[in-house]
Amino acid sequence: MTNQQKSLPAWPAIVHGKCPRCRRGDMFATPMYGFKAQVMNKTCPHCGLLFEREPGYFYVAMLVSYAMFVAEMVTMAVAIHVLTGSSNPWLYVSIILSVGVLLSPFNFRYSRIMLLHWLTPGLHYQPETSADRVE
Repeated sequence: MTNQQKSLPAWPAIVHGKCPRCRRGDMFATPMYGFKAQVMNKTCPHCGLLFEREPGYFYVAMLVSYAMFVAEMVTMAVAIHVLTGSSNPWLYVSIILSVGVLLSPFNFRYSRIMLLHWLTPGLHYQPETSADRVE
């Protein structure tokens, strides 16, 4: 296997929000946390993959984001109970909603990444698209 056909590992590509086909191009044009809204690239800057597979494709990502939020809420409720032992509902509501707001950019980004990397049938890593482009 030549250096240009070397397989790139999946986990770093997922963590850094890289394209699921070439694992080199960025899926997002802006940082996760910042003063600008998160902007997702229409196509992969490296291999040209169209990220939105069909109109309304990312509506499914809302369901993934919802599942992530529910898991975070349950985790926070258990953590609050274990750490404080409180039964005050306002403590739970205020902490859970605060954490939910703080994690919403994370959920937005990683729900789309998970959708493209794991939940899209027929979209797989193609090592030949990872090679450096020769101009």
